[in-house]
Amino acid sequence: MIVTITMNPSLDTSYPSGEFKVDTVNRCHIARKTAGGKGLNVSRVLHQLDDPVTATGLLGGALGEFIKKNLAATGISFAFSKIAEETRNCVAILHDGKQTEILESGPIVSEAELVAFHQDLDTLLREATVLSISGSLPKDAPTDYYNQLLDMSKAKNIPVVLDTSGASLLAAVQHANQPYLIKPNAEEVASLLGIPEITYLTDLKISLQSELLRDIPVIVVSLGSDGAFVKADDKFYKVDIPKIEVKNPVGSGDSTVAGLVSGIYHKQPLTDYLKKAMVLGMLNVQEATTGHVNLANYDTFYRQIKVTEVK
Repeated sequence: MIVTITMNPSLDTSYPSGEFKVDTVNRCHIARKTAGGKGLNVSRVLHQLDDPVTATGLLGGALGEFIKKNLAATGISFAFSKIAEETRNCVAILHDGKQTEILESGPIVSEAELVAFHQDLDTLLREATVLSISGSLPKDAPTDYYNQLLDMSKAKNIPVVLDTSGASLLAAVQHANQPYLIKPNAEEVASLLGIPEITYLTDLKISLQSELLRDIPVIVVSLGSDGAFVKADDKFYKVDIPKIEVKNPVGSGDSTVAGLVSGIYHKQPLTDYLKKAMVLGMLNVQEATTGHVNLANYDTFYRQIKVTEVK
């Protein structure tokens, strides 16, 4: 079984508005509300792949109940820990070919609630073979909180795919029990290493061999429409993808993570699950619904993706 963790989920509302005007009324005829948060997007795509997945994390209040009902309606298994404060709202405005997001920081979670989640997760991990951790931490949670989850997984020999950023990602890569796979972009790699920017793939390759990152088994660096650059142990790969029409980019990175997690769960060869991950990310951007893919086009895109080893 795959377990996905979303510590700071949200009710995601997407407004496709065409043209967006500042300091006036903007009307939208369609509003899409979904159970949101990076880990729930991962869960949704894994469910579409028919992979066994259980979503967990923290939920509270009326919005938390809405998220549970939304997941139940789509048949996704979940086992959330309850918190006292209300789960957050997040809004995405799609306009002029761009995306503007308004993200609430989320509820404050008590130490007792984190301890209770720990206990619930320990039960889930007894049946897990892969753990996927995505997104930000709640307010007032320790920035190194994910390290505790890495320790729990290490004790059970469960590989962890970690998709986060900022202080929590830095704490995780500095930790003795590092994640099995991380998926930063080039800007985030530069931030981890404390350097201004990474412009060329040659610089990126050198950066991924730094003392901080070299022992992480797999690092998939997202390059947007240019695909990805990957470190796998002591080898490097460039993944090239075709140009496609973009309808809704929200959740495309999470769909990519779902492909990586699925590939690890099925013990697929690296090049195969890199292609799977890229395809799912591409399929997501062609759908209006966040965290949704149309698998009818899977094979067509899969054949167009090239994975080349970089010496």
